[in-house]
Amino acid sequence: MTSGQTEIWHNPRCTKSRNATAHLDAVGVEYTVRRYLDEPPTTAELAAVLQRLGAEPWDITRTGEQIAKDLGMSTWGRTPADRDRWLAALAEHPKLIQRPIVLTADGGAVVARDDDTLRSLG
Repeated sequence: MTSGQTEIWHNPRCTKSRNATAHLDAVGVEYTVRRYLDEPPTTAELAAVLQRLGAEPWDITRTGEQIAKDLGMSTWGRTPADRDRWLAALAEHPKLIQRPIVLTADGGAVVARDDDTLRSLG
């Protein structure tokens, strides 16, 4: 992601993701779209996004997905020692990443799943 530019990690099949792009359009925020299912993030990119979110990988994992169940993620530890395992799983299976993630031009980031969070984007 280029500094100073808003980017949305978008899944066009997801209602929440479509709502986020519609909101950004409505309030005039210029942004780029990253279809993260087609262009999965690396573990380094995920780590950088998590830092911007102030979150851990398990915080943005869709643990209800079948892939997460197949991997047994509900039993995985949630400590700093477990972080790399979670990052590797998210990079390998981007469907597990909560969406949409909006990386804001000011260096912040949010998981824009609710109206209050969307309103914070402008």
